[in-house]
Amino acid sequence: MLDMFSLKGRTALVTGSSQGIGFALARGLAGAGARIVLNGRGPAKLAKAAETLRGEGYSVDEAVFDVTDSDSVKEGIDRIERDIAPIDILVNNAGIQRRASLEDFPESDWRELMDTNLDSVFYVSKAVANHMIPRKRGKIINICSVQSEMGRPSIAPYAASKGALKMFTKGMCIDWGPHNIQVNAIGPGYFKTELTEALVNDEKFSGWLTGRTPARRWGDVEELSGAAIYLASDASNFVNGHILYVDGGITTCL
Repeated sequence: MLDMFSLKGRTALVTGSSQGIGFALARGLAGAGARIVLNGRGPAKLAKAAETLRGEGYSVDEAVFDVTDSDSVKEGIDRIERDIAPIDILVNNAGIQRRASLEDFPESDWRELMDTNLDSVFYVSKAVANHMIPRKRGKIINICSVQSEMGRPSIAPYAASKGALKMFTKGMCIDWGPHNIQVNAIGPGYFKTELTEALVNDEKFSGWLTGRTPARRWGDVEELSGAAIYLASDASNFVNGHILYVDGGITTCL
C-alpha cells in the first residue's frame, strides 16, 4: 500500500518555492522521491533554496520566470519540458497578501493580488495542462486557504482571490478530469512562515487564533507535506476537485 504514495520517477514543479510554504512542499515531495523544479522570480534566492535541498540529497532544478506574465510562463514551462523533464505534478503555490480596510484598498494592490493569486494559476496550469493532456496523466495541486471559506477584517480581496481559486479548482477538474488529470487543492490554515512572523509575535492575534483553533496552536509548514504527497501520488487517483483543509480544525468553527 505504501508504494501508492511513492513519487519516484516523477517531476514536480512548485511555483513560489524559494521560501515558506512552497519550499516546505517542495521538500516534502522530494522526500517522497520526486525530482523537484523550484520556481521564483529571484535567481539568487532560488539558487540558495535549491542548494539547500541538494545538500539534503534531493534532485533539484531551477526555473526562473514570473508566474504573472503569460509569455514568460509559456516559455518557462516549454523550457522545463524540453530541457529538464516532463512535468508530472504541478503545485500552484505562488501567492501574496495585502492588508487594508476595503474602503481604502488601493486598486494597484487589488490588481497585484489577483494577478499573483489567481491569474498566475490560469497561466501556469494552462501551459502545463497542454503538455499533460496528450500524455493522459497529471496531478495539479492548487494552494487555496482557509480564507477560501472564512472572512477576516482587512483581507477581503485576498479572501476573494482564494474563494475564486476554490471554484477554479473545481472547474479545472471538470474540464481536465476526462484526460486523467486530477486537480485538487490544499487549504492551509495559519502556519508559521517568514510572511506570518509579525502575526505569530502578536500576542493578541496569536491568543485569538489558538483559542479559535481546536488544535490550540499554529501549524508548522512541514505538516502540509503529507497532504501534498497524497494528492500528488497514485493514492489519490480517484480524488478530483477536492479542497483538503490542513488547518488544525479552524474551519469547523465557522
